[in-house]
Amino acid sequence: MRILDGRRTWQPPRPVGRGRADHTAIVGCELIVDGVAVERPGPAADLARLYAQAREREGAYVWLGLHEPTEAALSRVAEVFGLHPLAVEDILHREQRVKIERYEEVVFLVVRAAQYVEHERVTATSEIVSTGFVRLFVGPHFVITVRQGTVMELSSLRADLSSDAKTLAHGPWSVVHAILDRLVDVYVDIAAAMQTDIELTEAAVFAPGTPVTVEQVYQLKRQLMKFKAAVLPLQRPLTALAGKQFLELPKEVRRYFSDVADHHTAAVEQVVAFDDVLNALLQARLAQLTVEQNNDMRKIASWAAIAALPTAIAGIYGMNFVHMPELTTRYGYPIVMLLLVVSAAVLHRLLRRAGWL
Repeated sequence: MRILDGRRTWQPPRPVGRGRADHTAIVGCELIVDGVAVERPGPAADLARLYAQAREREGAYVWLGLHEPTEAALSRVAEVFGLHPLAVEDILHREQRVKIERYEEVVFLVVRAAQYVEHERVTATSEIVSTGFVRLFVGPHFVITVRQGTVMELSSLRADLSSDAKTLAHGPWSVVHAILDRLVDVYVDIAAAMQTDIELTEAAVFAPGTPVTVEQVYQLKRQLMKFKAAVLPLQRPLTALAGKQFLELPKEVRRYFSDVADHHTAAVEQVVAFDDVLNALLQARLAQLTVEQNNDMRKIASWAAIAALPTAIAGIYGMNFVHMPELTTRYGYPIVMLLLVVSAAVLHRLLRRAGWL
């Protein structure tokens, strides 16, 4: 990126070697022909040569996996595969919205992966869901995945697909389907785990004597909102892939995307339902706190009234008037003390019967 006349223009760095990207960024590279990986050069892949071979063969494509590439490495990959500079610039910004865009023959897809973080109990600082971005470039003869962070590793998926030549034979979009299918399956698993957390929290909120703070409920809602930000925006890309907006997709692959969209809809419905439940739990806990505060105030007021009655009686006899007959009687003091105790006991009993104590 450089500045010319106050405007930003994209300028790829000078390549270090012909067709070679930063080796540390490449975590997987395969040349697939008719569903079979005929070449796995690894991190030291000559990308230009592989891509040229893929373009010369029908039914061949390159599956390249990158993990946290540097700007120089990403620029070299963009030069080899003809990626649009705007899409490359989007990758350099970690925070991106989920989207699908077309740049001539290349489709750029941004999805948000999620991972459930194991924990013993929900606290005010618990991290329950961790998220990260996965970017995909899909062209007629290549599919490129760019991951950032540790969320959703793709090495196991690559190993599973390597033995499924029938699926890989459908072309680069079969890899995209496998990634989105794995992504949505993880969404469903996370939703099931979060359901357990919500049910336990709900039981604790309404259980007598269980200390569940508003902060704990709110933290659970914050983690759900993070998960919701990953799940809900994927609806639009899946709808586009399952529909007729991308005619280059094989009909069979489009059916697979439709199945993924159905599973995703179920996950979305769960997340929306969880949001409603947590809103209700938060309101219920706030209402409980209000009731507890009112009970405390009533108890304080009751004890203040009990203390005020003897104080008033004692104050009357502390005025030291001369003409107070009971002051000169033999049993005046015991009678007044008895009056203090009895009046306090009667008031205490009345307040307890009223539910204030």
